[in-house]
Amino acid sequence: MQTGSDSGLHFSLNALQKENEHLKNRIHWLESVLHHVPAMIYSYDNSTKSVTWCNDRLAETVGFSADEVMGMGMEFFRHIMHPEDFKLAAVAQQSFINNKAQFGGLARIRKKGEIDYRWLLGLEVPFTHDKNGRVVEIICAFLDLTNTIDTDAQLSEALSAIMRRQNETLFNKLTPREKDVLGMAVKGLNNKEIAQSLNLSRYTVETHRKNIRLKLKVRNTSELVAIARKIGFE
Repeated sequence: MQTGSDSGLHFSLNALQKENEHLKNRIHWLESVLHHVPAMIYSYDNSTKSVTWCNDRLAETVGFSADEVMGMGMEFFRHIMHPEDFKLAAVAQQSFINNKAQFGGLARIRKKGEIDYRWLLGLEVPFTHDKNGRVVEIICAFLDLTNTIDTDAQLSEALSAIMRRQNETLFNKLTPREKDVLGMAVKGLNNKEIAQSLNLSRYTVETHRKNIRLKLKVRNTSELVAIARKIGFE
């Protein structure tokens, strides 16, 4: 004979089973979304730079299986990234050690066995932390810019806006005197003319221009003037 207590227990078990089934279906649905979303998504251990999980789109794009991706450690990034961009992996790693809230940028990768690289736009954010608040895992999403074939004009404008903003950020690192020197250089004045106008020695002007080139990451005066005009500095 089933007691009221037994009946209540049976009802509770049924409710738990239904809830468990609902959660399983929900997890399956979420996993399906992650694998079909039009972006490459993965998580990695920030100390070892080894991938801890990736969606199917990433595996398909790079030509490695998910197990291969997770088993290669840092070598995975060395295999797929352009040599000039590989250093970004270490830069991102250090950024999160320094508690940066996010890391974003452009990088080139290629599929295993292919020669040509494709441009990706990526954004990384902290995912898990240890008990001391240090970042353990990072989650990253990459979009393939070569797929933006329907909005070429917008892509060009977006990249120009990004570069303009980056240049403005660099420009803001200049001292007021360096900005004065840059302004005159853009107008075509040489070091002697700038020195006379600002009542400085020619050596001081040369030092300012050297510091300006270093801060704006340019190699010569032509590049310096070009980047200043892109910012809108007249």
